[in-house]
Amino acid sequence: MALLSLPLRAASMAPVTAAGPARVVVIPLRDEVAEPMFYILRRGLKQAIADGADTVVLDLKTPGGALDVTFEMMEAIARFPGKTITFVNDEAMSAGAFISASTDEIWFAPKGVIGAAAPVQATGADVDATMKQKLTSYLTARMRANSEGRGYRGEVVSAMIDSDFELKIDGQILKEKGKLLSLTATEAGKSYGTPPQPLLSAGIAENIDALLKQRFGARAFTVTTLEVTWSENFAKWLQGASAILLGLGIVALYIEFKTPGFGVFGVTGIVLLALVFLGNYAAGLSGHEPILFFAAGVLLVAVELFFFPGVVVMAVGGIALMLGSLVWSMADLWPNEPISVAWSGDAFAGPIANLGVGLLLALVLALALARFLPKGWVWDRMVVQSAVGGSAQSSGGSPEGAAALAALVGRRGLAVAALRPGGQVEIDGRRYEASVALGAIQPGEAIVVRGRTDFGLLVEKADA
Repeated sequence: MALLSLPLRAASMAPVTAAGPARVVVIPLRDEVAEPMFYILRRGLKQAIADGADTVVLDLKTPGGALDVTFEMMEAIARFPGKTITFVNDEAMSAGAFISASTDEIWFAPKGVIGAAAPVQATGADVDATMKQKLTSYLTARMRANSEGRGYRGEVVSAMIDSDFELKIDGQILKEKGKLLSLTATEAGKSYGTPPQPLLSAGIAENIDALLKQRFGARAFTVTTLEVTWSENFAKWLQGASAILLGLGIVALYIEFKTPGFGVFGVTGIVLLALVFLGNYAAGLSGHEPILFFAAGVLLVAVELFFFPGVVVMAVGGIALMLGSLVWSMADLWPNEPISVAWSGDAFAGPIANLGVGLLLALVLALALARFLPKGWVWDRMVVQSAVGGSAQSSGGSPEGAAALAALVGRRGLAVAALRPGGQVEIDGRRYEASVALGAIQPGEAIVVRGRTDFGLLVEKADA
């Protein structure tokens, strides 16, 4: 659904009525904190920014997960310009506590729990004592900095991270040394101090709808929930293999251009590159725009090959569009972000490196095909038998190939691409490079072979 075009910040707990209904995007975050969850969050935040939403609600249920991914998620949350809310539904343990603490407000389901955020290894085992001390010091400092001006949040989260931290408010010890703090929804909502402030919670709600009604009023909001699919998990694998997919896709398309007609290599190349775009979209890196630019590049190359052979500018422009769109699709660009900010953050460094690896892999594979398959059935169906490459037809070729071309003199065929003067013709189901001495021949017109050169056949219109 369409969302508000201008950001609207809700500064208080009062219902939003005067300025119109609040525009809310709900992002479901479930299970382990890992790359698929980060992809969901990033895609949802970018959608919310692009649609002009002023509030994002993270519908969170997680036992914890990877610390590096957690930091990436916290940085992504900080890039959203509006209000951010976590709904603990109904578990935000370990890394989930960090994610919750990075949002403006934390709400709880009635049975919600949060806490126990001490760093551990990926296997669940304890971290070495020295390393644990360093990590704990860093994490508590980061949480305090992130929680400034948010009541007791910095102290509470520090007590969840550091077992040696004593949480004491107004002389009352809420957590002793030697333990990690975990809180229920009721405990997180208790107030302390003068004036009284909730320990951590902004409120308790049965569900997202009840939360939004309490937060904005019964009719003062519209909500969009991000749809989560299987593709985020698939994107994790695709992202790791993007350079390989690029290389294989490019070399497959190269082989297709060297063969007559359109077949398995063309389909394979398109599918492999489509997987690159799919992975980047599911990972929240790109929208649909790079795909449109890639399609425009393919169209320019096709026009060059079939209608205006020899017009190098169109082919070069098409290839530039294709490569540029691949880089674009892999770059972590945010809506409304100036391009200067993207460049300063090295958003294009990784994508350009991936593209370079893919092109290098394609070159290596192409050279390997030329070196090791010149006499095999694959190569026979590609360059030698198809005779698409003009110079390969006779210049530097075998005497048998030259004799076969000479035998075509006087034969009739069809122009499959415009000859102005060079192009391609088809004789007995096979394609050959050809040129016309005078004028031009349009695709589909009948031709007759009048001679040959080192670079192809000489033809003219059959009725000339």
